Amino acid sequence: MMEISRETIAGRTLRAAVYVAVVVLLAAGVLLGVWTAEEMNAVVTGQFNAQQMAIAQTARSRIEREIAAIRSELDLLARTLPPAVSGPAGIEARLALVMERLAPLGLRRIELTAQASGEGIGVTLSGAERVRLPQEEAPPAPSPGGQALWTSPVRFGPEGRFLRFAAFPPGREHLRLEFQVDVGALLASILGPIRSGKSGYAWVIDAEGRFVFHPNPDFSGRDAFSVRDEKFPALAHERIHFIQKEKMLRGEEGTGEYESGWHHGYVGPTKKLIAYCPVTLSATPPRFWSVAVVAPQAEVEEALRRGSIRLLLLQGLVVLAVILGAAAILWMESRWSHILEARVIAKTDALAKSEEKYRSLVESAEDFIFAVDREGVFQSLNTFTAKFFGGSPGEFVGKPLSAVLPEPLAAHLAARVADVNRSGKSLREEFEFPMEDRSCWISAHFLPVRSGGAEGGSILCIARDITETKELQRRLVNTEKLASLGTLAAGVAHEINNPLGVILGFCELLLRKAPPGSQLEEDLKTIERQGLICKETVENLLSFARAEKEPGDSADLNAGIESIAKIVRPLLQKKGVDLVLDLEPGLPPARGDARQLQQVFLNLINNAIAAMPDGGTLTLRSWHERAARRVAAQVQDTGVGIPPEHLDRIFEPFFTTKPEGQGTGLGLFVSYGIVTGYGGTLECTSTPAGALGKRPGSAFTLRLPEAEPEEAGTPHPLGPEENHAR
Repeated sequence: MMEISRETIAGRTLRAAVYVAVVVLLAAGVLLGVWTAEEMNAVVTGQFNAQQMAIAQTARSRIEREIAAIRSELDLLARTLPPAVSGPAGIEARLALVMERLAPLGLRRIELTAQASGEGIGVTLSGAERVRLPQEEAPPAPSPGGQALWTSPVRFGPEGRFLRFAAFPPGREHLRLEFQVDVGALLASILGPIRSGKSGYAWVIDAEGRFVFHPNPDFSGRDAFSVRDEKFPALAHERIHFIQKEKMLRGEEGTGEYESGWHHGYVGPTKKLIAYCPVTLSATPPRFWSVAVVAPQAEVEEALRRGSIRLLLLQGLVVLAVILGAAAILWMESRWSHILEARVIAKTDALAKSEEKYRSLVESAEDFIFAVDREGVFQSLNTFTAKFFGGSPGEFVGKPLSAVLPEPLAAHLAARVADVNRSGKSLREEFEFPMEDRSCWISAHFLPVRSGGAEGGSILCIARDITETKELQRRLVNTEKLASLGTLAAGVAHEINNPLGVILGFCELLLRKAPPGSQLEEDLKTIERQGLICKETVENLLSFARAEKEPGDSADLNAGIESIAKIVRPLLQKKGVDLVLDLEPGLPPARGDARQLQQVFLNLINNAIAAMPDGGTLTLRSWHERAARRVAAQVQDTGVGIPPEHLDRIFEPFFTTKPEGQGTGLGLFVSYGIVTGYGGTLECTSTPAGALGKRPGSAFTLRLPEAEPEEAGTPHPLGPEENHAR
């Protein structure tokens, strides 16, 4: 009995030891599983928030770039504002052109007002009107030598959310030029498509803590601190209020988490992850927003939670299996390791796909975006940049700037990279980039990107082709020059007309007294003939300067072109020039006087004939630009072309490349004045003879607004009788 008792006690003791060992192993497994789950949750959450920070920084860059583009356009318009002598119509036309170009960026209104009275004009996409701006809404005038551009806080109202940008034209500080931008539309185009994870989104608050943009319409324009308490009073919002007040409203960037009561239509407590960074609108006065990207924490934790539960169960089975045998334990541990590795790989792949999704924002941008190290060696670049240099991104990583850029330009950019790396501040610069057949202008923004400490960072460059903007600036300067020359020409013409009339009058009196057929009569006729040539030149100058146009005039371009073609056809056949008519039927009447437009076409055709001394092809086209409500016509030749150095001067008075006695240099000058006087444009593109791989020739394209219904009436064709009369 003692032996049985001892065996029983020993068995019980062994069983108790086994039970204790099982419990200890189970507890250790549970604690290990909980610790592992927490560690994995912290790692994955941190990685997810890092991805959200990259999205927020990309959104910030796009917002700052669009705002900078608007401010740049405002500064350019202020510096090149037409002078007062051009009249309200000229200024309104210029403002309307800028309005149409910047409307996709949210520009809704342009106002030009006097500082003292606040009276002026306002231009929208629907037209122009007189305005009077209350003084309490007027931006402050710039101090001497101070900032010439002013940015307002966001104005919230029933009509939307607006930012006001004001500039004061140099030398005309009594005027105030103002852009009113619908930031709701601007931010919706940038932030609306953003998704973090499956259902995350982005929102923006201003420096006063008001929502400038939020997917929930009830939040937009409301105070971020009060609207949550009002909508969801049962929730505590201390955490998000702390982040907004102590971090975001102080212009800091970072990540965190908080509890919300709303997420994409779902109403209820929701834990969210947040990444935020400041958006700089202007330095003087200081204006900034803060953009945040948020996503439910449950999306990140859901997969980890399922894995944690399975981990506990599997570890329990593993512990039980240890009792049955080491082999079973090793097999189960090995199996679990593979499962865990697969889960980590799957989650990593999901994060990589999310990163790739938002990397596409950079890849789809038609801007030059690349990063270089301190030595000017490419670290990364987007597809647009690589294609521009003729390859793929992988071909250029690790190569210096000098491998793809001309040596002087590469050295210049390397110096800028060194400046940014040394100062730690961003730098903007415009420079000319020479290409094989032309040059383009680039606007570049260099930004320091630190990877950890103060050393070893890279430089991010975001650049844009601004050749078209530079070309527009050049055209604006030429337009101002032509306007000044027209005023000068009118004054000179009037001064010449008086003595010229006296000369012709006395010449006529002398002709009456001169014996017929005498040398004196021939000499007087020569004087009269040359005087009449001078008179015609003076009349051409005056016709450009006077702008004798009736607002109700309209003309049928197709009928006029066909009539002119009949008249010049014999001359073209004599010169060996083939005539091609490509006219779009059913063109609406164009605004303009038929006789004056006749003069324009004849001048252009005569110039085309002169450019083809050995014959060629003359093409007359017409078409309707319905979206712009304009009627267009083109005169194209296959002649010798115009050298690039002459293209900027062809519309100047008395400029001609013809031999002396064969041209006055006024044909294009007068034609330009006629077309622009009716609100149209006259442009020239030309390829000179000798250009590699291109056919020589010139094309003059004129565009005129459609005649309004009350103006159209019966359009005047450019008929043969008028051609003979001219």
